[in-house]
Amino acid sequence: MDYQSTRDASLRAGAAEAVLNGLAPDGGLYSMAALPKLDWQGVLALDTRGMATEILTALLPSFSKEEMRGLVERAYAGKFETEDLTPSVPVGDDTVLELFRGPTSAFKDVALSMLPQLMTASREKCGVTDEILILTATSGDTGKAAMEGFCDVPGTRIIVFYPDGGVSPVQKAQMVTQAGRNVCVCAVRGNFDDAQTGVKQVFSAVSSENLLSGKGIRLSSANSINIGRLAPQVVYYFRAYKDLVGAGRIQMGDKVDYVVPTGNFGDILAGYFARELGLPVGRLVCASNANNVLTEFLETGRYDRNRPFYKTVSPSMDILVSSNLERLLFMLSGDTALVKRLMEQLSREGCYQAPDELLQKLHELFWQGCCDDAGTKNAIGMVWREYGYLCDTHTAVAWDVAQQYKAACPEHAPVVILSTASPYKFPAAVLEGLGHGAKGDEFDVMEQLRNETGVPVPRNLTGLREREVRHRDVIDREQMLDYVLKKASQKEWF
Repeated sequence: MDYQSTRDASLRAGAAEAVLNGLAPDGGLYSMAALPKLDWQGVLALDTRGMATEILTALLPSFSKEEMRGLVERAYAGKFETEDLTPSVPVGDDTVLELFRGPTSAFKDVALSMLPQLMTASREKCGVTDEILILTATSGDTGKAAMEGFCDVPGTRIIVFYPDGGVSPVQKAQMVTQAGRNVCVCAVRGNFDDAQTGVKQVFSAVSSENLLSGKGIRLSSANSINIGRLAPQVVYYFRAYKDLVGAGRIQMGDKVDYVVPTGNFGDILAGYFARELGLPVGRLVCASNANNVLTEFLETGRYDRNRPFYKTVSPSMDILVSSNLERLLFMLSGDTALVKRLMEQLSREGCYQAPDELLQKLHELFWQGCCDDAGTKNAIGMVWREYGYLCDTHTAVAWDVAQQYKAACPEHAPVVILSTASPYKFPAAVLEGLGHGAKGDEFDVMEQLRNETGVPVPRNLTGLREREVRHRDVIDREQMLDYVLKKASQKEWF
């Protein structure tokens, strides 16, 4: 047994079972108490798929190295623009890690190309014959990447919930036009936190009331609360480090600081995993937009979601409840009773205060900053004018915070800025950042942005306007459980 709930050490599962279940039975997240140490220099000598094989075998030891090698090959072969999967690009004094070169032009592709392979292999390894019904809340990018990854995968179906009016028009168009007989997407009236809370409540109700018992269906998740979603993201931290060594920007063993645009805390937690596996990670810099609940938490130890919610031009970060933070609290404290108490307090009161000892550990590992919409657009324009590099709104938040960090910490290590998505997923805001007024609908604006910059539109986004809309459902959060049970009872969706 390799994993346990963050809230109860007695609730244990092997890695394959943890991937299959998504959440622990008590609502906690599956986590290892401590991660194994890797021969990180040996890992860096491999190509990207070789790195993925070594890292994922260490994090998910239910699978042999040979099994994992086959899963990695099926996940990535021929699906990304480059064999490196996530190329590193020097921009001024810093490096941008491009995570949007996959099939849906978002950083989630790295993990959500891998998760369906892990899920189906886990299903077989655990001897499960039930159909796996995957429930996922998305702030924009997870939904399309998850549906793309699970599209027509045998033995699985997936329902994606997104905040109505809370994603970009391009993100919405990607989701509502998704083909596949086993995929479904539904808008929820409210924000991402409403959708995410609703999904967790569905899991809890189904588990406690045995609502799917005897129906040949079991639930799982494709959000980064699922360790099978989180683990593949560790790989690109190693890939970026290898690229910096190869470019002569660092020597082997030097530390590197990573700046991560952060919403649900999964992407930056993967950097902490990389550090624990042995990679010389320096400071992890948490970059937030105007919804800066994480900035306050990392500064003061107080987590407080009782604050205004802002819809911003970086909607994938419009989150006030960062679910993956729970894993970090557990790994730093080792105290399941503490984590359970804090999570119950967050649910009941909307806030909690981390103990001083835990806050000290956070200060040693992390730095934090935030950037509003005006700063985001300024960063887009400045990076384009000075370096000829076009970035999306989330990457621009990270760029701005990276400059804040370097000014505050002049003895910083070399900086890698993690990107989020293609700028064409947020064309109006990007165009405004370049100083141009957007004209027409979002698809007209994509063409306008291409004409202004000469940067090509990703192939998966071309022709998006002409694709058939297949998913039109809109519900209240309170209807999510009934919606899931109704969908689960239907033998066919399309």
